[in-house]
Amino acid sequence: MGNKPTKKEEVRGEILVKVAPPVDRANIRWLARDVERLHAFTPKNPRALKPPEHVTEYMRLYGWLDLDMNDPDLAPLFK
Repeated sequence: MGNKPTKKEEVRGEILVKVAPPVDRANIRWLARDVERLHAFTPKNPRALKPPEHVTEYMRLYGWLDLDMNDPDLAPLFK
């Protein structure tokens, strides 16, 4: 049993080259601009989302929604 040695592959004298077609510089600039716009996008007035009821119920059962206003770790948030 155990591991069996793999078969040795024959090494050919071939070299595979991946060649891309020539690309127009204007297209590259447009693509770069579009990608930059997508990654730099931030909504101006984001709306708060309410989680589904089953998620809030789960969090309530495990005590994740309980907030202690006297907690020293949370004090900087309420100043």
